Amino acid sequence: MDGTAPDTSRLQELWQLTAIPDVTWQMVVMWIIVVGLFYLAVYRKFEPLLLIPIAFGALLANLPTEGLVNPPGEDSLGGLYHHISKGVEYEIFPPLIFLGVGALTDFGPLIANPRTLLLGAAAQFGVFATFLGATAIGFSPMEAGAIGIIGGADGPTSIFLANKLAPELLAPIAVAAYSYMALVPLLQPPIMRALTTEKERKIRMQSLREVSRLEKLIFAGLVTVVVILLVPAASALIGMLMLGNFLRESLVTERLTKAAQNELINIVTIFLGTSVGITMTGERFLNADTLKILALGVVAFGIATAAGVLMAKLMNLVSANKINPLIGSAGVSAVPMAARVSQVEGQRADPGNYLLMHAMGPNVAGVIGTAVVAGYFIASFPG
Repeated sequence: MDGTAPDTSRLQELWQLTAIPDVTWQMVVMWIIVVGLFYLAVYRKFEPLLLIPIAFGALLANLPTEGLVNPPGEDSLGGLYHHISKGVEYEIFPPLIFLGVGALTDFGPLIANPRTLLLGAAAQFGVFATFLGATAIGFSPMEAGAIGIIGGADGPTSIFLANKLAPELLAPIAVAAYSYMALVPLLQPPIMRALTTEKERKIRMQSLREVSRLEKLIFAGLVTVVVILLVPAASALIGMLMLGNFLRESLVTERLTKAAQNELINIVTIFLGTSVGITMTGERFLNADTLKILALGVVAFGIATAAGVLMAKLMNLVSANKINPLIGSAGVSAVPMAARVSQVEGQRADPGNYLLMHAMGPNVAGVIGTAVVAGYFIASFPG
């Protein structure tokens, strides 16, 4: 030892080579939020296929990364997620998710009991009520439309519409939509029980008739034509949804159907989720608007659930063939989780009551309804 002091300039140089000096308090707060999302996804199993990619994308967004999100420059072709995120910006990922959803969905219960379409439509009251509420507290009409669609409980549609109308709010809208989808089993039952009597919860519905393959094929084609003629702005979502369903019901494209149901939707879910998460930087996410959006999302979801239940009760006033009002809550398009909640609540009142297939009618109607409402907002507020 020669007794000389450490070379502080060398230590400072090594310190500056790391990214530690670039860490901000906003990043640290976002790390805590990411941990919370991981907890919900991994340990509580709340929509893990969606929340884990979003949370990991948010983690990457709040680290001083290189070569990940930077735009193209003289010395770079652009970061990885600068290019992957174009799938959201160019409105590619959400319609591809709808292709997979269509391939996974059986519209038979809706065809067998078409009046449940009204329950899916009623749930859209949550969207419009929240739209009005959002405008009342200072959001622009375009921002309010993007926020209101959270009430449809449809993540891809929420992302699709937010990217169109309010891209600066994409991250909080997507997190709210997917979080409340995950919390369906916690949020809906208290509303369902508060709005129904025990006698209503015990209503047993008539068995659904068997729906032929031809009916299902005609339905897919007819919905495509009618919806696009009425709401052209919904073409991408409805077109892909019904293409996937036509592949499924044709029974002659097994390889394509399985690809849409598995590989395609899984790959796109990873890219869509992480692309949303990568926008969740602390500077953009930690503000008053985010808290307002999260609060409005709860309102939207609650009103949508209540509207479906109340519509079922209203229909029972004029129909001899009674509907169990619990299936009205499945009018939100969280497929099939909302239908399962209806089943669980029904069996709490009557263990021998099976509502799942009946609830799938309004559940898939909600998917169509939310896409139509999104198209309406896009047409009403052209960019």
